[in-house]
Amino acid sequence: MEKLFKLSAHKTNVRTEVLAGVTTFLTMAYILIVNPLILSDAGMDFGAVFTATALSSAIATLVMAFWANLPFALAPGMGLNAFFAYTVVIGMGYSWQTALTAILIEGIIFIILSAFNIREAIVNSIPENVKKAISVGIGLFIAFIG
Repeated sequence: MEKLFKLSAHKTNVRTEVLAGVTTFLTMAYILIVNPLILSDAGMDFGAVFTATALSSAIATLVMAFWANLPFALAPGMGLNAFFAYTVVIGMGYSWQTALTAILIEGIIFIILSAFNIREAIVNSIPENVKKAISVGIGLFIAFIG
């Protein structure tokens, strides 16, 4: 573990990292239920979304750990999935398949923007107050939908 993650260079040990991992999992475990609940409101299969949530979260977290060597847990965002289900699918009337296709296209565009550092330039052009307001707005949206 020391050789792989350079624990002593980061002034940590296996016990601390395991405790941090368990704590992080417990704070994020609700996503395994809430994400499928929200997306099933849009017509998606609860079991399929549950499995996809678990697998994608595990794979993304492992990639972050082993490729980037960073202790970040990754999982679907509750704000965007609520927007997807309640605004795009239910509110605007698009099928979840069409909306998911739009997300795929957006993801491809995002990868291209990231590969050419355009994404970073866009993020750096946003004032700090607006960045904070976006986080607050997403939190209020989640609270509003219940």
